Amino acid sequence: MVRSVNIMELSLPQPEVLKSSWTKSSMYVPGKLHAVEHVVIDVGSDFYVEKSADDTKDFFKRKIDFLTKQMERIHLTLKEKHAIKQAIMEMMSQKIQQLTALGVSHAGEAKA
Repeated sequence: MVRSVNIMELSLPQPEVLKSSWTKSSMYVPGKLHAVEHVVIDVGSDFYVEKSADDTKDFFKRKIDFLTKQMERIHLTLKEKHAIKQAIMEMMSQKIQQLTALGVSHAGEAKA
């Protein structure tokens, strides 16, 4: 079971957590936090930084804000691409109907 821990609200001297094994695998091992004033966080590309609890909260707040903005930007792009796809599908459908109608009329002329 993975749970989120707010390190500012920890009252236990050594709370139990699951920590990364510091390998490339997704293995986590049980551990205990000895000092909650400073934590080591993964800032990306396998770089780890020791930060204070307040700095850690600020870092993750900035990261969440950045990712939220990126998601909004991508969402707008996807909506535009979807509208273009719909227009192309409608145009193709019209062309298929026209070709089908031409095929039927040519088949009728050939029988006559």
